[in-house]
Amino acid sequence: MSTRVSSLHAPCIFAAILLAGGCGSEKTRPETVVNSHSPFELSLTAEEIAAGWISLFDGESLFGWTATSNANWTVVDGAITVSQGDAGFLRSNSQFADFELSVEFKSALGTNSGIFLHAPEEPNDPLADCYELNIADVGVSPFPTGSFVGRLGASGNEAERRARDKHEWQSFYIRALNGVFTVELDGERVLEYTDPQPLGRGHIILQMNSGAVAFRNIKLRPLRLRDMMTESTYANAWTGTKGRSATFEFANGELSVQGGPGQLESRERFSDFIAQTEIKVNGEGLNSGIFFRNIPGEFQQGYESQIHNGFADNDRSKPVDFGTGAIFRRQAARRIVANDHAWFTKTLICTENHMAVWVNGYPVTEWTDERPEHENPRQGLRLTAGTFTLQAHDPTTDLSFRKFRVTEMPKRRD
Repeated sequence: MSTRVSSLHAPCIFAAILLAGGCGSEKTRPETVVNSHSPFELSLTAEEIAAGWISLFDGESLFGWTATSNANWTVVDGAITVSQGDAGFLRSNSQFADFELSVEFKSALGTNSGIFLHAPEEPNDPLADCYELNIADVGVSPFPTGSFVGRLGASGNEAERRARDKHEWQSFYIRALNGVFTVELDGERVLEYTDPQPLGRGHIILQMNSGAVAFRNIKLRPLRLRDMMTESTYANAWTGTKGRSATFEFANGELSVQGGPGQLESRERFSDFIAQTEIKVNGEGLNSGIFFRNIPGEFQQGYESQIHNGFADNDRSKPVDFGTGAIFRRQAARRIVANDHAWFTKTLICTENHMAVWVNGYPVTEWTDERPEHENPRQGLRLTAGTFTLQAHDPTTDLSFRKFRVTEMPKRRD
């Protein structure tokens, strides 16, 4: 088919117990790689990036997370650690709905901690407003490691549960899909739980309750994304803008975007969503972008996720023209991860007034729009659903897109 359109604190004492470890993996699950690394040595393989996995933790900072209490959350040897301070949380700034989540953790003897799923900003009741996946030895809590606190205990008799009480690196694999949860601990399934009234979406939260705990290799793969750029979906999913000097040609599963200015616009509208696409810039220093919550039918009147792989002074932390993954004119990308002439994956999450972008699984940008509401995102906060538009920026534009996958986020049930 071919279609053409014109148109926070000092290092904690827990650092001493951070030792290397590993866990098994399945075909679509991220492999375990010890993070001693620079940002470009994330433990995602090329195959995992193509499958849609992203890193929620970059291995060196708390970018993308917010602490809710005065505790010594810090990063030591590629792990998020906490051991002292007030009970509270470290919350992902982005929200998620249906996903696979892989995370390694290590707890000291007597620790009571956990990972909260589909949580509000400040969870109060694990029976009502979140799902609390516990980390606690038998005897420390009536809900030992692998349990959903207040909802369902981890499988097995007491002897089996005690055998899981280890104080070395362990791994959780969690699958959440439409209120159905499965949890594996070191490759063993320990919990299956179905909520008849699922919460829909929420934050991922790491808990500081009592005792020392560390987390690393925190990776997520969003589920239920549908592809708007296949041989069978493309023609009904996109439409061109007339009167603009650009060409959009779809053939063999790839969209070629050349010339400009111009745009290709989605027929559907999206408000809160996750989108993933693969992009290749067929030139050097070219400029383009993906607009979202665009005013339907209007020319590039939306938020713009920038595409520009240039950086200054041979330093990838100095993006040119805001850089790939930026929210253009609002928040620059903190690093340039992608390269011209090579396919890269961009993940864009937008919920309410918060936006975040990953490039090749690496978190590059997040921004919260605190402006007064306005129909046009160029002028203020737009919460109303809008279209995606793929930008042909100028006569030099030469880009390729493939696998434009998207899902509308469900509303949260409060």
